[in-house]
Amino acid sequence: MRSKKLLSIASLVGFGFALMVGGFTAIKSGYAEELNEAEKRAKDPRNKTYMVGEKSSGYVYMTAQTRDMQDDDFANPAFVWVDAGEEQWNKVEGSEGKSCASCHEDAKTSMKGVANKYPKYDKDLGRMIALQAKINMERTKRMKAKAWKWESDNMLGMAMYVRLQSRGMPVKVDVSGPTAAYLEKGKKFFNQRRGLLDMSCKHCHEDNSGNLARSNVLSMGMPNGFPTYRLKWQKPGSIHRRFAGCNKNIRAKPYKRGSEEYTNLELYLMWRASGLKWETPSVRN
Repeated sequence: MRSKKLLSIASLVGFGFALMVGGFTAIKSGYAEELNEAEKRAKDPRNKTYMVGEKSSGYVYMTAQTRDMQDDDFANPAFVWVDAGEEQWNKVEGSEGKSCASCHEDAKTSMKGVANKYPKYDKDLGRMIALQAKINMERTKRMKAKAWKWESDNMLGMAMYVRLQSRGMPVKVDVSGPTAAYLEKGKKFFNQRRGLLDMSCKHCHEDNSGNLARSNVLSMGMPNGFPTYRLKWQKPGSIHRRFAGCNKNIRAKPYKRGSEEYTNLELYLMWRASGLKWETPSVRN
């Protein structure tokens, strides 16, 4: 009886060891698959359209399926919001009885290139303002209509519709005059360690771009597709939402959307992305 018990124990130990080895093999296999996926994305022939010198758009780091969605305007889920933005463009609101079109007429003409003008220095406020902030200023001052929330469907739809008119144009933000000082503030934010993980934007988006972080490939953090439709969110989001998410990931307190800190950071990323083409509305994992 004792020999049978010993045999049973030995069998269990052997079985456990086999499971452990099998587990390690599965982990190793899974890691290899992830590496292959990263390499596969890097070799996609479509990448050359989304690269300028050593700069790469976030498109370069996406799965083939995600790229396919972005490439087809009919399959791109963000266009539901873009279409709503076009409707809002022509919708009369507020006590002044105006729409965006009342002053700016056809967006396809008047908004072409506007994506490159924001964030922009506002001399009355004495600071930089993002496109969403400008949209609300136009609504409240000129139309006498209610301001939209930063991540509302109306705001995201309008921001995407405006930036769509610059799609295919190279990113080129003006950093002359008083803007230069805010560019430096944005650069400082990008390189500054923060949070419990003591990390900066630079650690992921410069030092480790192209490497795997869990199942995602880290991008260079370029802003030329925002607002973007993110599959994780199942809806569009602003670049300030992405900033807040990154801050939470490193256990740092996020700032408010539209804050000076995030607006200056957006400005720096715009300057950093110079030469890449506007993709709004992009699709990201």
